[in-house]
Amino acid sequence: MFPEFGQFSLILAWVFAFLLAVIPLTGVGMNKEALQRTAPALAWAMFFFTAVAFAILVRAFLNDDFSVVIVSQNSNSALPWYYKFSATWGNHEGSMLLWILMLTGWTVAVTVFARSLTVELKSAVLGVLGIVSFGFTMFVLFTSNPFARLLPIPPTDGSDLNPLLQDIGLILHPPTLYMGYVGFSVAFAFAIAALITGRFDASWVRWSRPWTNVAWAFLTVGIALGSWWAYYELGWGGWWFWDPVENASFMPWLIGTALIHSQAVTEKRNLFKSWSVLLAIFAFSFSLLGTFLVRSGVLTSVHAFASDPKRGLFILVILAITILGSLILYALNAGKIKTAGKFEFVSRESFMLMNNILLVVIAFAVLFGTLLPLIADAFGMRKLSVGAPFFNLVFNMLMVVLISLLGLGQLLRWKKQQLKSWTGFFIVAIAGAIVIALLLPWALSGQLHWQVWLGMSLVFWTAASLIRLLAEKTKNADSFVTGLKKAGVGFWGMWIAHLGLVVATTGVVLVSNFDLERDFRMAAGESVEMSNYRFELTSVDQVSGPNYSSDKGTINVFRNGKPIAELHPEKRFYQVQRNVMTEAGIDGNLARDLYASLAEPLDDSRQVWSVRLQVKPFVRWMWFGALLMALGGVLSITDKRYRRTARTGASL
Repeated sequence: MFPEFGQFSLILAWVFAFLLAVIPLTGVGMNKEALQRTAPALAWAMFFFTAVAFAILVRAFLNDDFSVVIVSQNSNSALPWYYKFSATWGNHEGSMLLWILMLTGWTVAVTVFARSLTVELKSAVLGVLGIVSFGFTMFVLFTSNPFARLLPIPPTDGSDLNPLLQDIGLILHPPTLYMGYVGFSVAFAFAIAALITGRFDASWVRWSRPWTNVAWAFLTVGIALGSWWAYYELGWGGWWFWDPVENASFMPWLIGTALIHSQAVTEKRNLFKSWSVLLAIFAFSFSLLGTFLVRSGVLTSVHAFASDPKRGLFILVILAITILGSLILYALNAGKIKTAGKFEFVSRESFMLMNNILLVVIAFAVLFGTLLPLIADAFGMRKLSVGAPFFNLVFNMLMVVLISLLGLGQLLRWKKQQLKSWTGFFIVAIAGAIVIALLLPWALSGQLHWQVWLGMSLVFWTAASLIRLLAEKTKNADSFVTGLKKAGVGFWGMWIAHLGLVVATTGVVLVSNFDLERDFRMAAGESVEMSNYRFELTSVDQVSGPNYSSDKGTINVFRNGKPIAELHPEKRFYQVQRNVMTEAGIDGNLARDLYASLAEPLDDSRQVWSVRLQVKPFVRWMWFGALLMALGGVLSITDKRYRRTARTGASL
């Protein structure tokens, strides 16, 4: 009976989502405060029944209730409990229920942490979130029921979870990514609420900005976790493939990055209001687009969850209503969005505007490359394949301009900047960046690489501007330490986020150009030399796991005759699904990763193997930089100005 209770709870959540979508917004339209004040209670009820439904689904997986279709298809009695738990969202239906749980969770978070909002604006925000929740809960109920039964005779055991998903990556990556995707719904709701209520002063951005930063931080970490998962899984050793579904998460991140910068200008200077509204709409729209691409079956990807055209059509309708409805509402109210203040071309506002334009252009360039094969196929044209060469060329060119402007823009003053006092710094910083970037490739490899020179020139230029920015913040203080303390949390959030970009870019540039990869034929007891390292295959042993058997290699790594690492690559065979998976053996630090994977056995005794060995310099800097960016985004919202109570208007 528990699955039926779960179904009933989900229906009740749908009902409360409908009431949340209708009653508070009716109160806003009729100026009835009593109706507006129902919003928090309705939001809590919607969240409660969604949480109950999700908890019941988790129980079904943990208790091996194979009468539930998705449990029988995605779990097995031999599966470890933690993989049974994560298998809850390792399928289309369960992942959509998690999506809705997070959406309703973000909704109640608004009721808890946005107490300074006026009754009208808060009810409008919650009402918009209710509309989104209503649409997606209806999608799950009518096309993706997670509680569908296999009756009258359920199977005695399950088909097992996809071996690719039997990994900590499934536990961490999807929930974190969804938190970012869904979090942009709050920024979207604030933008729509502002259009509905006509509240376009700087205060609505101050209320909206923390939610945007948190969502962006989650999405940043989620993308980094996905890259890390792809890196060590299957023995590929790659960290980004421009896979369509990877692109689907990257596009809202780019728009979200533009949004947090636009909101900063709107709050500080009362400018870019139209940008802030449009970018909030586009950020959530791109998140919905990612959901459509993953679940419609229109794209082939290892990340895809479903291939049911009916589901894809349903999400496409939600996407169309969201975009068209929002843009129509924006067009009807565009005349009310008044901008105050002016700025010169050489000013922080101007350069932030250029950076925002570049971020949007990059996002739409990625969108074009992702959807072009679909468009060509829809019009009966020849098959097109848009791969890494296109994305790398377009993305790298635009990023060169973007980072160049970033290094300059963060140093400029608001309104207008006099450049005379900065000429000396610009000459020294740019010249120093060029010289150091020329010397670095020579020091690492004895060769000159123009790609490394260009990339590291940008890195050192941006780093120099960050140091100068820090000096400017502390030059009038009694001491350097006092100046650091007085800089403010908002400043430190921005500074750390930009430092994260510098660190991540360093990792990308160096690993992309100095990565070494070779395949060897190795038998137990043999060794090979590569990049000043000696790799010795000591043995390949047969071991057993909870639901698999494995050939587990032991590779000792030496440098200058001294042992420095022991790698354990595996070739696992999962009995239920009859699948073979490669698990890489990795030893890493901030300077390099040593990476080994077993390809195929070359003899019947399984003691001679094709082994892939890789040396990856500074690869971990990419993920460390992403964590710094996320930390900066979160740190900036702890600024005291976001905890102030609104001076005007009643609060709930």
